[in-house]
Amino acid sequence: MVWGASSGAGKSLLATALCRWAARQGLDVAPFKAQNMSNNARVVPVDAVGPDSALGEIGSAQYFQALAARVMPQVDHNPVLLKPERDTHSQVVVRGQVDAALCAQPWRQRSAALAAAARASFERLAARHEVLVIEGAGSPAEINLAPQDYVNLGTARWARERGGLRALLVADVDRGGAFAHLHGTWALLPEDLLPALAGFVLNKFRGDAALLAPGPQQLQAMTGVPLLGVLPMQRDHGLPEEDGVYAAPAAGRSEVRIAVAAWPHFSNLDEFAPLAAATQLRFARSRAELEGADWIVLPGSKQVSGDLAWLREQGMDEALRAHLDRGGRVLGICGGLQMLGDWIDDPEGADGPAHGPQPGLGLLPLTTRYTAPKRLRAAGVRFRTLQPPWQALCARACNAYEIRCGRTWAHAEGASPVLFDDAGQAIGWQGQGASAAVLGVATHGLFEDEALLHALFGQRVRSLEQSLEGLADLVDHHLGAATLRALFAC
Repeated sequence: MVWGASSGAGKSLLATALCRWAARQGLDVAPFKAQNMSNNARVVPVDAVGPDSALGEIGSAQYFQALAARVMPQVDHNPVLLKPERDTHSQVVVRGQVDAALCAQPWRQRSAALAAAARASFERLAARHEVLVIEGAGSPAEINLAPQDYVNLGTARWARERGGLRALLVADVDRGGAFAHLHGTWALLPEDLLPALAGFVLNKFRGDAALLAPGPQQLQAMTGVPLLGVLPMQRDHGLPEEDGVYAAPAAGRSEVRIAVAAWPHFSNLDEFAPLAAATQLRFARSRAELEGADWIVLPGSKQVSGDLAWLREQGMDEALRAHLDRGGRVLGICGGLQMLGDWIDDPEGADGPAHGPQPGLGLLPLTTRYTAPKRLRAAGVRFRTLQPPWQALCARACNAYEIRCGRTWAHAEGASPVLFDDAGQAIGWQGQGASAAVLGVATHGLFEDEALLHALFGQRVRSLEQSLEGLADLVDHHLGAATLRALFAC
């Protein structure tokens, strides 16, 4: 199990690396995280029984961890997913499906039901696999939440009852105070779980690790827990960020400058990691940050109406039109596509407060109406004929995924259907004439296709498989094969 001294300490990255390292040793390994809070999600089978299984959604981190473990991602790997819609409310996804009743309950009241669902998934995985790599959430030392903390403390006890648990505690040394974080977390852990703590890990270190002495020795003298390794700062590890925007613009090899609107309820920003490796990509929170871009991308949104209002408050809608007048491109993805249209209709309140038709940005003659249930789909898509400046996408086919409630259609001339799912349904449109630089697609994941990325930018980036192997090499070198073998020998 990988615990963190804080959010952002590196739990997801370390768990992913451990999954691939264990798989390389021939172990039958799978990831597990009882509960994740993220708007970065992937569509996966409900059961690992093949392509005909029903579909659900899990956090992106567990999706990539499953691929690292060389197993098919499925909902048991992340049985509870909380998708924030505003500061005090989250959509609750249980085993891949939205649970409306639990969404309406206060957090403490619903925790018992969520814990039961999570444990059932844990038990299925534990019975099926030789080893589980478990990721905690936030910190295991949140003493105000301890009675309801099934993600860190509860899961650890389930694993212990199964016959063996080894836990690592990772801290972000780059932020400072890492020794205090480690010692404080150790001091607040429940006594019954202290024997499971096999070691500390410092992550994101820059400089000479010898300068850490005598800190590790003093920490071990106080806690009895050794420092097992120091992982260097990895800005180019090749995997998407767990949450949030990238900390700094990525200097890709292409000269194309891309600005992605980073509105308050963004979702699925993890799909832009390959784009950041191939282009000059930045995330924009203001009108000024859109200046100088060749492309402006409107990404997914967990609340389209709220993010559209925010976009207008920043004056970014006017900046979009000025950008088009200068010959720039605009790409809308999922919620961004819906904003590009003329009308957004939400009579049942599926996206937020219920409302009748409200104006979108008016850049494509499209209407979107929100209705339940959420559309979850992971399948091949294909572009047909596109006009300049998007002609590089003509006839391109790739795998992609959809996570959305809105149904979008063209209500007038002026938008050409250009992207189709495997059933032949139009899920993407390009503007005609003067609006040809505007493209909207309802599907995520296009930039994760290496051939499509090369067609657009002439660049080839590191493959996902290469990135996963690189992470396994990282822990093998900095933690050591002997240490890792001992951890997995429980």
